[in-house]
This record gives sequence, structure tokens and C-alpha cells, in this order.
Amino acid sequence: MSYYLVDFENVKKDGLDGIHKLGEGDMVCIFYSKNADSITFDQHRRIMESKAEIDFCKVDVGSKNALDFQLATQLGYLIANKSADTYYIVSKDKGFEILSGYWKSRNVSVTLIADITGRSHDHDTQELRERLSEKLQEILKEDKDVSVDAVLKIVQQYKTKQGISNALMKKYPSANNKRASKIYKTIKPLLSDKKGS
Repeated sequence: MSYYLVDFENVKKDGLDGIHKLGEGDMVCIFYSKNADSITFDQHRRIMESKAEIDFCKVDVGSKNALDFQLATQLGYLIANKSADTYYIVSKDKGFEILSGYWKSRNVSVTLIADITGRSHDHDTQELRERLSEKLQEILKEDKDVSVDAVLKIVQQYKTKQGISNALMKKYPSANNKRASKIYKTIKPLLSDKKGS
């Protein structure tokens, strides 16, 4: 029996991949907020096909990491009540790794995964690195100072498109910010999961 705590604000639709394959003993709690509170018909269909018990938990927002704190509180409550054998936090927010380590030292299995299928963050990072490398090919040929790993680090570090743009300007300064603008415009199609326009 497994319990999945889904940070829907963070993973959006991709985090629900595999939900329709869960069994009757599994449980899923989807944490959402007014910042992320809609699903597609396809997602709805997959949720309805699932044999798992599914709860929806609308969380209060208004402070930084509000959803994260409420998810962590729920995890502690579930563990105290021995609600499952294993627990999974479905999020791309690496901050949750601290919870995994905390509970591991207390012999409780808590694993951070990118989606319900169990895809790891390393897989996501490698996939993003490959996509960035493909997008940045022209720029890498023209500008030897630009590094795929540096751009990857910026993309993973910032939650908003504006934050990524600002970090690129700082990392790759130039007159009228032309270098950073060119990089940003090139990678922008890969930033659909980031906040902002």
C-alpha cells in the first residue's frame, strides 16, 4: 500500500502520469491551490480510471511555500497514523529531499519522485539538459562562454520566467542585454511550466 502526495502546483498535469495504473490499496492526495486548480478532460478521465483512493486538498496560499508546508504537515500526520507502507512526494521541488532524509533516518520510506510512474529527478534533469543542448546549438557555436550546464542550473533554480531572464542577464552581461535575450528567447519554449509570461 502506497500513499502519493502530489504537489500539483509544482508538477501540473505531468505529475499525474501513471495515476490510472494504481491499485485499490493505493492512495493519492492532490494538493492544489488557486494558483493551479484546473485539469484537462484527459487528466480527469485518467483520475476516474484509477482504482486508488483519491483525495483533493485545496490549500491556503498567501505566504511563500504555503503548499509545501501543508503537504509536509499532512505527511507527518499520515506517518503517525501508519496510513501506508511507503510514501511518495510527487514534486520537482528538491526542497522535499530533506523530508525524505529525515524520515529515512526513522525507518520510514519517503521518496521524492517527478510523477506517479516513479520517474526520478535525475531522469528529468538529463532530459532537460538534452533539450537545452538541442535548443542552444547555434548559440553555443557562436558564444563559447555560454554553457548548457550553467543555463540548466538557472532554469532549475528559478520558478518564474522573469527570474530566469534576470539570472541570464547577470550571468551573460552585454550591451542592451542582447546575449541574455537571445538565450532566453531560444529556451523560452522549454519554460512552459514556469510562472509568468
